[in-house]
Amino acid sequence: MLNISTPEHPSHQTSTKPWTLGAALLGATVLVGGSTFALSNPDAPGKPAGATAGPDLRVEHAPVDRGRTPAGSFAPIVQKVAPSVVEVFVTSKAQRQQLSGQDMDAFRQFFGQGRNFNFGGPEGPSGGTQHGLGSGVVVSGEGYILTNNHVVKDASEIRVALADGREFPAKLVGTDPKTDVALLKIKAEKLPAVTFADSAELAVGDVVLAVGNPFGIGQTVTQGIVSAKDRVTDGGQDEDYIQTDAAINPGNSGGALVDVEGRLVGINTAILSRSGGNQGIGFAIPSNLCQWVMTSLVKNGRVERGLMGMSIQNLTPALAQQFKLDRINGALVADVVSGGAAEAAGLKSRDVIRQFNGQPVKDASQLKLQVAETAPGTKVPVEVVRSGETKTVEATVRRASENKLAANDPDRGSGNGKEALAGVAVADLDRSSRSQVNAPDDLQGALITEVQPETPAYEAGLRPGDVITEINRRPIKNADDAVKNTEKPVGDQTLVRVWTHGGTHYLTVDENTVG
Repeated sequence: MLNISTPEHPSHQTSTKPWTLGAALLGATVLVGGSTFALSNPDAPGKPAGATAGPDLRVEHAPVDRGRTPAGSFAPIVQKVAPSVVEVFVTSKAQRQQLSGQDMDAFRQFFGQGRNFNFGGPEGPSGGTQHGLGSGVVVSGEGYILTNNHVVKDASEIRVALADGREFPAKLVGTDPKTDVALLKIKAEKLPAVTFADSAELAVGDVVLAVGNPFGIGQTVTQGIVSAKDRVTDGGQDEDYIQTDAAINPGNSGGALVDVEGRLVGINTAILSRSGGNQGIGFAIPSNLCQWVMTSLVKNGRVERGLMGMSIQNLTPALAQQFKLDRINGALVADVVSGGAAEAAGLKSRDVIRQFNGQPVKDASQLKLQVAETAPGTKVPVEVVRSGETKTVEATVRRASENKLAANDPDRGSGNGKEALAGVAVADLDRSSRSQVNAPDDLQGALITEVQPETPAYEAGLRPGDVITEINRRPIKNADDAVKNTEKPVGDQTLVRVWTHGGTHYLTVDENTVG
């Protein structure tokens, strides 16, 4: 079990296994703003697309300048950043003692099967109301807050405390479990905002500061360096972690990782530890990745990912020798989905992708993220090595199947404006997704990839990573079945049978329940 303490449960529990991955849920939130870009709704100028209210979301950028170094003190930088760091108070109805099976599986291959993983959370007796503290980043002076998904997961109420002592109720704008990013909104104006740096320019050896609220003791700043970049787990999630040795403890999740000019380079999210406390290996989500996610959440209400329709893997020295390659950088195409974007572009198994949309491809994980961040419908050049020859093909990225919503769509259904599982996105169970959630080979159903907050489905307890196996006693074999069986609800309540974490249970989704 992860050694994590919360203000309600300060005692430590020592892991019986050698390592624990944790993501401290106690802490800080950072405010961001500026004028470099704006997301606007063409139908309602001044309001974000897909949002019901609020101004444009803007962030300020500044270039990295390694010619400037601190003159013996980081105090000016801390004074600049500290007002932007806030606490997130979470009230939860559900027990959150450990990661979902999907999240835990995502870390095992990277850190080893013999280790115990837990992002941490408010621990306490099962049932009843639980309280926890989290960290994050408010993404504009008008009240948007960037934080971790695991900080607010299962929250029934969220409050934000600013550095000046003010507290506000927060609305959950959206979450993205694949990157562990969530976006909140509070009704406040002229908030202090942190400046964004281009995290792609960050280099191993750069000095960074972590700002958060470890163990709930109050705002704390720690200093270290960037230890590594491009850290990933098994590739099941959208990851590109910055590794740092700046002290990150339970409570820092969602807090700011900034450079020596006070610019945001990442959001602290996880630690690798024997005890649950800092041991010099912390992970942060790069600011560029966070910006892409929050932009999608404001603009579309969800993250729309690109899809190529192919299975890829890393090259090993042995594979490189078999394919007569002089280096192992790139991603090997293992299989191409019939009718997918990759097949349409002419890609074939045994191709090695070296560049995607003009950007070099280091490995399969990097390519997966590059594809995901490409807007559906975009035409991109893809450079491949095939049978020793280099060639370039053009591919049109398609929309990932996870964006097929079993949701309220006025253009289809019974016309009554309601559907059984409004706000739920589903996808087929394929080989990759089965591995992510540890689903058995014989399990049939529709994998939940997204559940929009403040919906009856969310209130009922449906979560990403669950597999729907029945709807109103009808068996569900795939995503199409799930969509069809939600178009014409029988009544206000829908009976859903789900498989999750290796077990099966029933729950009811009541359309009259308001999140």
